[in-house]
Amino acid sequence: MLKFSLPIPVFLALRYSRSRERSSFTRFISRFVMAGIMLGVMALIIVMSVMNGFERELKTRILGIVPQVTVIDAAQGSLSDWHQRAAQLQWPQQVQHVSPFVQSEGLVQGEGQLQAVMLQGIYPEHEPANSVLAAHLLMGRLTDLQAGEYRVFIGRPLAMQLEAHVGDRIRITAAAGQQHTPLGVMPAQRQFTVAGIFEVGADIDQQLVLMHGQDAARLFRFPEGNVSGIRLWLNDAFQARDVANQLNRQIEQLQLTDQLHVRDWQERFGQLFAAVRMEKGMMMVMLGLIVAVAAFNAVSALVMLIQDKRSDIAVLQTLGLSRTRLYQTLIIQGMYSGVVGILLGTFLGVLLTYSLNPILMTAGIDIFMHGQAMPFEVRWRQIADIVLAALVLTMIATLYPAWRAARIQPAEILRYE
Repeated sequence: MLKFSLPIPVFLALRYSRSRERSSFTRFISRFVMAGIMLGVMALIIVMSVMNGFERELKTRILGIVPQVTVIDAAQGSLSDWHQRAAQLQWPQQVQHVSPFVQSEGLVQGEGQLQAVMLQGIYPEHEPANSVLAAHLLMGRLTDLQAGEYRVFIGRPLAMQLEAHVGDRIRITAAAGQQHTPLGVMPAQRQFTVAGIFEVGADIDQQLVLMHGQDAARLFRFPEGNVSGIRLWLNDAFQARDVANQLNRQIEQLQLTDQLHVRDWQERFGQLFAAVRMEKGMMMVMLGLIVAVAAFNAVSALVMLIQDKRSDIAVLQTLGLSRTRLYQTLIIQGMYSGVVGILLGTFLGVLLTYSLNPILMTAGIDIFMHGQAMPFEVRWRQIADIVLAALVLTMIATLYPAWRAARIQPAEILRYE
């Protein structure tokens, strides 16, 4: 029968780590280190998972409605035959769907209220099957936008501000389509009927008005059949800049740079997502400092252990334990509390992340005030990085005290024993 034997440094480190012969204060320091690392790792996992969830929700909700990448005619202001233009370009593999759109800035007026908005004309028949807009419609259906009916969808906050309900009429004034008359510049304006209300839970709810593309083109006084451009849906909206660069290279090869221009969502919403990422990075740094402080407390625990076990260390050296193995033993001994704390923190962090919404519901805490669940996204690669960083910090903290202890001369210790 085969017997499995641990290496001597591992065996000695585990035995002394679980020994009850240490002083009570030494055990307290070791457990304090373990608890500090556990709480730090747990907090990092929970906070990063929640921040990942918020970032995902922003990407899904905002970038699922606004154009992620657009191809427009910079010279004419509108595309005359978008099907032909789409056939000229080879869409990168990240492109999931292609459709025309019509867009301009404008004003919307309700019951004495005036609000600057982005007017966007869409073509329901060209919308993707998994449309984010259709999933967030509170009232109405996407097919309610019929050409010639002059209907609009508005966000719930904008509807509350304008005091508009489904069936009410609101006046929309567009920046495009202005006419010069003897009386001055006459803006393009028309009465529209509210056919639906949407809510994605972001600022876009108060900034966007949706209508049928043909109605928008008539309002903006585009030539018959013209659109503002072609919008692309991507598998990952954060790849928009790469897709835009690929399309720009194609346009240069086709010598269409004086006609076609490619834009991506970062020109308008880049600062928002940059702020979210910066906040996420700062949170990770601050919570990482908690883990670092707790990890370097392992120095105190290891130094106190060495003081308690000086005679044992000397005896082991006289029995033939080499300095290298003693050094390894003390490193493993110093990392024991940290490793246990990291494992417990990882387990509790993942468990509490998945249990976050039930816990908030049980406690009666409604953070969003609309009954929405707390978004979170557990990224195992990120958790692995957190665990690895905590292990490295704990090991670095034990290197110097273990090295000093391994250089102790046994004769100096046993002289007074």
